Amino acid sequence: MTLLNIKNFSLAINDKNILHNINIKINAGQVVAIVGESGSGKSMISSAIINLLPQGAELSGEILLNNDNLLDKTEREMCLHRINDLGMIFQEPMTALNPLETIGAQIMEAIKLTKPKIGSKDLQKEAELILEAVEMKKSRFPLNTYPHKLSGGQRQRVVIAIALSQKPKLLIADEPTTALDVTTQAKIMKLLLKLVKDYGIGILLVSHDLAVVADVADHIVIMKNGKVVEQQNTITFFKSMKHSYSKQLFAAAKHKLFEKNVSVCSEIILEVQSLTKEYDLGNKKTLKAVNNVGFTLKRGENLGLVGESGCGKSTIARCILGLEKFGKGKIWIGGEPFYGQKELRHCINVVFQDPFGSFNPRHTVERLVAEPFYVLKKSLTNFEKRVKVAQILKLVGLSDEDLKKYPHEFSGGERQRIAIARALITEPDIILLDESTSALDVIIRNQILDLLKDLSIKLGISYLFISHDLTTVKNITNRVIVMKDGAIIEEGLTAEVYKNPKHEYTKSLIEASPDITRAIRRKEENNNENTL
Repeated sequence: MTLLNIKNFSLAINDKNILHNINIKINAGQVVAIVGESGSGKSMISSAIINLLPQGAELSGEILLNNDNLLDKTEREMCLHRINDLGMIFQEPMTALNPLETIGAQIMEAIKLTKPKIGSKDLQKEAELILEAVEMKKSRFPLNTYPHKLSGGQRQRVVIAIALSQKPKLLIADEPTTALDVTTQAKIMKLLLKLVKDYGIGILLVSHDLAVVADVADHIVIMKNGKVVEQQNTITFFKSMKHSYSKQLFAAAKHKLFEKNVSVCSEIILEVQSLTKEYDLGNKKTLKAVNNVGFTLKRGENLGLVGESGCGKSTIARCILGLEKFGKGKIWIGGEPFYGQKELRHCINVVFQDPFGSFNPRHTVERLVAEPFYVLKKSLTNFEKRVKVAQILKLVGLSDEDLKKYPHEFSGGERQRIAIARALITEPDIILLDESTSALDVIIRNQILDLLKDLSIKLGISYLFISHDLTTVKNITNRVIVMKDGAIIEEGLTAEVYKNPKHEYTKSLIEASPDITRAIRRKEENNNENTL
């Protein structure tokens, strides 16, 4: 039975065409994935379904929910549909949740919309049952828990619980796993499939990565520039994709780098010795975030530091950058002990996960890229600074015309290029990349990785990649370190660790990583079993 039918739907905002003649169907008990880059229009479709569009929106066509056209509804009528029929899972759970309210209060608030006369005891019991439905037992996650005490994956489960509390017929999931660890991502995707099976709901899954949706989607829709360029059931799509953009997305999901060995010198430029970092939790309790960790990084080498949230990798990064004091151990840069002193800061720089969040929006690109000059021993004139900034921008694929622009005038990929330019400006030996590509579209991500590869070869820079994305680490590092609970559990040459992992945790990380070839094979096997 057709649950949602989008027919000849077009959208313009202030006379600018955004969506063009969209036709998509979703059946009850079906997962339909819309895949495309940022700006392709996929999130606009989600917003149009729930009628959360900006002023100046002009709509044509039909969006039929059980043959009832949502475009004809008043705001009051749409509120009833949002309460009874439509659920939404947003990309960033921390911004979707109220930090001042407990998770129980937020779930119960949603339940009361559909059951205004429910008693307090029944309300509490139903909230606990909904949390258990998303695999959060009350013994570990009581209703009086606040969002900041949960991990990213746990917060996303709470958002799903809130959406489920109203028993929707259609669940819209907009990039629900982008910033999550691979194991958490796999669990969330598995949970969504369980919800389809248990409740018979339809799911519209929005994503930029074919590898993520290949395992769960029954039907795939490819969007580019506000148009549907191709759509098929998942198995047929991967067997006979026709559009060049679909093939481009497929190639990006399987992108490989560093097929040839990059020259690595024997010179050690970073050494971490017996690093231990503890946090005081109060009541004489401490948390050992990093436990006796040691490793080296050679000139020209690319080292991956991998693990789930909470494993200690970001704490190590802050210690290496001199932003965090540590109790035991030593850090050496270029043969000298480093504890954050200005004299050695030019040797190491960082590229953060979210470049927009790490930039002052009021500063021009020229000023942003020139910021690290303060650590240099020799001061430069304004003219010398401008010349060097222009040279670095050209090196990362930007131009002189970008000097006077502001961060909001660039795409996500371009902003990350600016962040890389800022990291390069002091000619460092080491660049630390903290989840620097996890939020980017797959095509843009691969462009950034290609750029980093080229810079490594040209400049002899060493990279320390901190990531939960094993696919990225696999494709760009020479050596990998796997962390769990603050300790190193496995390390070695990247190819060897991925081919023959020794620790069970490493095996679980590799198995949980989105793999498009493996996903297609599983789909075909399941399809063959169902036809027998």
